[in-house]
Amino acid sequence: MMRQFYRIKQKYPDAILLFRVGDFYETFAEDAIEASRILGLTLTKRSNGGAAGVDLAGFPHHAVDTYLPRLIRAGKRVAICDQLEDPKLTNKLVKRGITELVTPGTAVTESILDNKENSYLAAIVEADKEHLYGVAFMDVSTGQYMAAEGDITFVKKLLNAYQPKEVIVSLDLHDRFKALFSIDTFLYKADDWYFNAANNRDRLLRHFSVQSLKGFGLEEYPLATTAAGVILNYLDITRHGSLGHITSIRRISDSERMRLDSFTIYSLELLEPMHAGGSSLLSVLDETVTPMGARLLREWIRFPLKEVSPIQRRQRIVDFFYKNTSLHEDFIDPKKGAMHVGDMERSLARIAMRRTNARQIEALRIALETLVPIKERLLASGCEDLETLAKQIDTVPDLVTRIRYSLAEDPPVTPSKDRHTIAEGFNEELDDLRQLSEHGKEYLLQMQQRECERTGIASLKIGFNNVFGFYLEVRNTYKDKVPPEWIRKQTLVSSERYITEELKEYEDKIMGAEQRILELETRFFSELVEAIQPYIETLQHTCRAIAVIDVLSAFAIAAAKYDYTLPTVDDSFAIDIIEGRHPVIERQLPANAPYIPNTIHLENDGCQIMLITGPNMSGKSALLRQTALITLMAQIGSFVPAEAATIGMVDATFTRVGASDNISSGESTFMVEMQEAANIINNLTPRSLILFDELGRGTSTFDGISIAWAIVEYLHNQQNLKPKTLFATHYHELNELADTLPNVYNFNVSAKELNGEMIFLRKLVEGSNEHSFGIEVAKLAGIPSPIIVRSKEILQALESERVGGDLQAKLPKGAKSSSKPNKERSSGGIQLSLFDISDPQLLKLRDELQATDINTMTPLEALNTLSRLKAILNKY
Repeated sequence: MMRQFYRIKQKYPDAILLFRVGDFYETFAEDAIEASRILGLTLTKRSNGGAAGVDLAGFPHHAVDTYLPRLIRAGKRVAICDQLEDPKLTNKLVKRGITELVTPGTAVTESILDNKENSYLAAIVEADKEHLYGVAFMDVSTGQYMAAEGDITFVKKLLNAYQPKEVIVSLDLHDRFKALFSIDTFLYKADDWYFNAANNRDRLLRHFSVQSLKGFGLEEYPLATTAAGVILNYLDITRHGSLGHITSIRRISDSERMRLDSFTIYSLELLEPMHAGGSSLLSVLDETVTPMGARLLREWIRFPLKEVSPIQRRQRIVDFFYKNTSLHEDFIDPKKGAMHVGDMERSLARIAMRRTNARQIEALRIALETLVPIKERLLASGCEDLETLAKQIDTVPDLVTRIRYSLAEDPPVTPSKDRHTIAEGFNEELDDLRQLSEHGKEYLLQMQQRECERTGIASLKIGFNNVFGFYLEVRNTYKDKVPPEWIRKQTLVSSERYITEELKEYEDKIMGAEQRILELETRFFSELVEAIQPYIETLQHTCRAIAVIDVLSAFAIAAAKYDYTLPTVDDSFAIDIIEGRHPVIERQLPANAPYIPNTIHLENDGCQIMLITGPNMSGKSALLRQTALITLMAQIGSFVPAEAATIGMVDATFTRVGASDNISSGESTFMVEMQEAANIINNLTPRSLILFDELGRGTSTFDGISIAWAIVEYLHNQQNLKPKTLFATHYHELNELADTLPNVYNFNVSAKELNGEMIFLRKLVEGSNEHSFGIEVAKLAGIPSPIIVRSKEILQALESERVGGDLQAKLPKGAKSSSKPNKERSSGGIQLSLFDISDPQLLKLRDELQATDINTMTPLEALNTLSRLKAILNKY
């Protein structure tokens, strides 16, 4: 058996091999060590034969759904090796083989997947010279399949948006992947044959049974085609041969969706909160009731539309649901609505891959029956756009009838003696066999009673064991009454066991019946699965329509719950938000602390750049983010948190907020800040929305002001671009730009200091603010009082003299440092210098250093000078 294990393991050296042995999945050698570490299994050794020194760890086969997800989440590939024949039917080593290779990107098991999130497998192809890349994504669990081609910026955007669980790369690209694309995921190094362009194109043509890829928009995109073929090659190798649910492939176009880079998605908290316990835009808007809807909502937030017509189509449906609550309440009703649809999309994928069970198919029937009244209500709604969606819902009544006729009521996951998969009346032979099997006990009782009366053996019993089947058991006191035709099979301490010809014939009939029942149920169930295959694509369209309706219904629920309003979305270049609110922050405030709304107006040829000053904690950052979130919500078709809003189409939202670094790559906070600013400036369009928050704070004051000043000028003076910009800053010097640049306007978020306490009004007003109240905020944060007092002294000195000259000379008297501690000063001011340079010994040391010409010194002179200087320092 160990030779068999090593032979199979050689074919999958990079995977943990789960080796089926009886009722257990065992791991051996290095796999056992790794599995025991990840799963917490006891590591043991075999106690017999040549395997005595081999590490061993295992778990019961029925617990595979518990342990397998933990291995996959740890980033492991897992090869499942099952027994391919019944051990009872062979007297040799049981045949074993790989039935599935599960990887982070190919998992379809429910226990591994998050039903509210897609699980993408990706592949990347690199061009030799053009600096272009092909990329493809597939969610094997749903059938979504996409490909694209573009430069590194476009591909990086897609990778960060789709967040694939696994990426297939070439051997050459593997080591450079993380540096190029800045994403941390599981990488699979594929051999060169995976990336053959001609073979991959042919593979796609064969899969879709077409003569060209024009219908999918991929004919002119060879790198995208190659990447898509890589995924199919990979699925072949990982034993995902049945891919009937992969019915189409879509080309991803950069022109269809708003551009959101990874930092913008992160900083706006679109999908995940930045801090534990926080909320995201997704969590606020997610009122969906189906897993398909939840996944689609996530996709819409990642990829807002930038075409007016489809946005307005979504808005009309949301507005209809908003005004007709009874209709969408029927849809979300947990007793009769879409909750009963379940995850049809992933169920269809498992059916297409022949990895389903009777209970999942029964759930499909219930879902389709549930959709019948929903479709009827939608078709009669009077909303043309909603009726168009409803027509895409096909409840396939013929299939529903077939399933209902074929499957038993509430079928089990797997057939058993007590619960059957196939319904009574479906097959006459099956019904007869069940009658024989289920009424066998009655027949045995009748036989036992008859034999007791015939032989006079009052204690006669009929029993069964796995060694020789049914038997008659007779106590020793009645041995003399045993008929001569009975055949003795076993002698016990107080009894004997016998068999008869009649009992043996009945046993064969019973055993044969149970085996035949299993064969027939398996065959009929397989036929039912095959009968569903032609409906897969139709049902996938149904799933998509249900998901869209679910998301639009969720928008209506959120709008009613949170007092959102319907925005106007058009092709203008203006953003006009009246009394807008931050959709996430307002949900986290106490009930007695309402969010303070603000009005924003931006346009390319008017108020193009808003310079926003104000104290720390006054709400500048929230104002910037809420503007971007309201714009994004409008462009996914949602209502928005505002009294009114008009959104001119935005094609890209860029953010530069907060402080971050990338020390592992040698990039400081300021370097990262400048890289992000450069990315924004180099990708501007007239429809871009830019959020700059405290740009230039990562370097010295003069450098920071200079860079911020120059960037504002640049954004203003680009006559063909003029992107709409919100620029929050503490550099009050920038307010002077509004005097010379006509499209720059000064605003501030107001706050007041009353009796030494800060009052944040959080209201945006026109005009500049010359005071940041940073010391007051430091006081609120708990900075000790001596530091606060000293900070005010230094601030007063700086403000009186502005900048330049000798700082020490400008500090108030008594603030200059001393080389020795002073009790009176230690309770108030703090020491600013490391030592007092007026000390005579230190002055002598300084003079010696200044007089030393290191360019003309010999090594010996240098050592002597160093010794002399050290002697001076020692005296000090």
